Order: sequence, then structure tokens, then C-alpha cells
Amino acid sequence: MPKKFTIICLINFLIAALMGLALRYSVLGDIGVNYRFLTHAHSHVAMLGWVYLVLFVLIVHYFIPEKKALFNKLFWVTELAVVGMMLSFPFQGYAGVSITFSTLHILCSYYFVYLVWKHNKIESFVLRCLLKSALVFMVLSTIGVWCLGPAVTMAGKASAFYQIAIQFFLHFQFNGWFLIATLAIFFHLIKIEDSKLFRLFVYALITGTVLTVALPIYWFTTIKALSVLNQTGIIIQLLSLYCFLKLIKPKLSEVLKQKSKLQIYLYSFSIFCFTLKILIQLATFIPEFSNVDYTHRNLVIGFIHLIMLGMITGFLFAFILDVKLVTYNKMLTFGVAIFIIGFVILEALLGIQGVLLILESRFLPNYHFLLFIASILLPLGILCILFNVYMTPQKTRVL
Repeated sequence: MPKKFTIICLINFLIAALMGLALRYSVLGDIGVNYRFLTHAHSHVAMLGWVYLVLFVLIVHYFIPEKKALFNKLFWVTELAVVGMMLSFPFQGYAGVSITFSTLHILCSYYFVYLVWKHNKIESFVLRCLLKSALVFMVLSTIGVWCLGPAVTMAGKASAFYQIAIQFFLHFQFNGWFLIATLAIFFHLIKIEDSKLFRLFVYALITGTVLTVALPIYWFTTIKALSVLNQTGIIIQLLSLYCFLKLIKPKLSEVLKQKSKLQIYLYSFSIFCFTLKILIQLATFIPEFSNVDYTHRNLVIGFIHLIMLGMITGFLFAFILDVKLVTYNKMLTFGVAIFIIGFVILEALLGIQGVLLILESRFLPNYHFLLFIASILLPLGILCILFNVYMTPQKTRVL
């Protein structure tokens, strides 16, 4: 895994975290930037500059033995698209320049899917099934993006059509492409083999992912059947969680004996967040909760962060440690620890505040100030990890 690409991804993540910190401060004081525009920049850089690009590099590293130069060029074009969004969204929101770079990124992602599909040399059914499923979900998610233009033209940004298109994209990006691609790499590292249990797991995971898109659609419609579809999907995802834990249990104890304590903590943390993510979805069986979770932004942001910063980033940090791009020292341990501590505090604050608003309609004392302080820990942790990678000599063959 190339060190320079990893550094680029971590820099993107650091910038996204600093944008998030600025958003937290904007409630306390003026930052001189439009809040909504900066929110768009923050989310795009975090998703497409961090998670997407790290998965890009890891997939090529583990599953593509040839055509490395072609993927190198594609990486830089994709990074150009990320930088374009990074520089344009804060100042114009969705407008000509930012839309151009967003479109460029989507076209790069299509080309990436084509190249991976053509050049992968995966013999394992487990890895082939997971990776191709993730790529299909990535392409599927972009249907939501292509619907945004017609939605604005036909009904406006406040319409159900526009909001459903956004939620469709986010759902299949997070729960489809990001999650399943991460699991493909994880299963590769712990050497999961094909079995009836695995097939039950992957079929349940895919089916549950498709059905649970019904919930964000239900938020903007009055179709009661969508709630039933979502609940069915959650039950199926519980089955996938059971299969997942049963699959990894015998392998994990054996593999983790060869890993550092820091890797063990990261894998354990990520698996816990994955489990918690599915269990939290059970709350939507309560009608009152399924109706308010979208309107209470705290709970939505907390759930997105649970997937993005907890489960997926936890795994990605563990993968970076696995390819020997770091030096194990106090700075690395401090960086990982402070990032996780900041994440846990943020999740606790968002969750408690969300519940308080539902039950009592009141705010925690100094809530926004506490969010800002906790948010400082995230870029601080990323910076420590980034500096550690930068100072560590390359130990593996580059792409």
C-alpha cells in the first residue's frame, strides 16, 4: 500500500475534521462561511476524500496484482475532484464548479468499478461476492445523485423527491458500498472461507440493506408499507449480525494473536460499532421513534458518525496499521486513543441531547461548547496518526 496515497487520504480526513470543528464553532461564534455550504464540503471530503479513497487504495493493494500504473493515474484524477469540491463547496454550495467536480468524481468511480471488475484476480467466492456487491451498491447509490437535478427542476429543494434522492444516495453509500467493501478487506485479512453460514450472512446483509432504504423514504411519504419493509429489513440484518459474529469468532482469536494490542483494540471497537449500529436500528420498531429520528438532527448525525467514524474508520485505521505504514510508539497510541475518546464523547452528547429533546424539549447545559471541545480531539488524533505515517519509512512495495 503506497505511503504517499495513504498520506493524501489522511490529509483529506484531517481537513474534513477541521471543517467539522469549524461547524461546531459556528454555533458559538462567527466563522465567516455559510454554514450549509461548509456542511456540504465537510460531508463530501469525509466520504469521498477519506473513506472512498482509502478503500480505493486498499482494494487495489489486496485484489489487483496488475495494471497498477492505470490505477495510480485514476487515483490522482479522483483526488483532483476531491480538492475541487473541497475548495468550491464552502463558497458556493451546490453550483457550477462544485457540481462539475462532483460529476467528475462519479465518473471516476464508474471507471474504477469497471477496472476492478476487469482486472481483479480474486479466486475466493467470499471476497469476490463481497467486493462485487459493494461495487454494485456504489453504482446504485449514484442514481440518487442523478435524480437531484430533475428533482430541483420539477419540485424544488424542499420537495420529498429531492430529499429522497439524497437519502437514497447516502443509504447505499454508507450501508452498501462503504460497509461491504470494508468487510471484504476484513474477511480477506482474517481468511474467511466459503460456507453455508457465509452465504446466509451475505444474502441477509444484502437483502437487509436493500429493504432498510424504505425508512428514509418513509420519512417523506405516507406509505405505511415502507415502515413494514424497513422492519423486515432490520430483522434480516439481525440475522446477518448473528452470522457475522459466528463467522469471525473462530478466526478472530487466531488472527489477533499475530496483531498488536492497538490493532486488537481497533478491530474490537469496529466490531462493537457494527453490532451497535444494527441494534440501534431496532428502535425504529417504535412508531414514535421512527417518526422523529429524521426531525431530530442530533440522532441522525450521531448515527451517521457511528457508521462513518466508529465502524468504518475504526476498520480503516486497523488496515493502515496492518500494512506496516506506521511506527508503534506513544504518538500513534495517543492519536488512536484520542480519536476514539473524542468520538465516544461526541456520540454520548448527541445521543443524550437527542433523547432529551424528544422527552423534555430542553438542552444540556453548555451543549454546543462541549461538542466543540470534544470535536477538537478528532483532528488532533488524525494529525498524530498522519505524522506517524509520514515519519515511518516505506516498508511495503508500492503500487
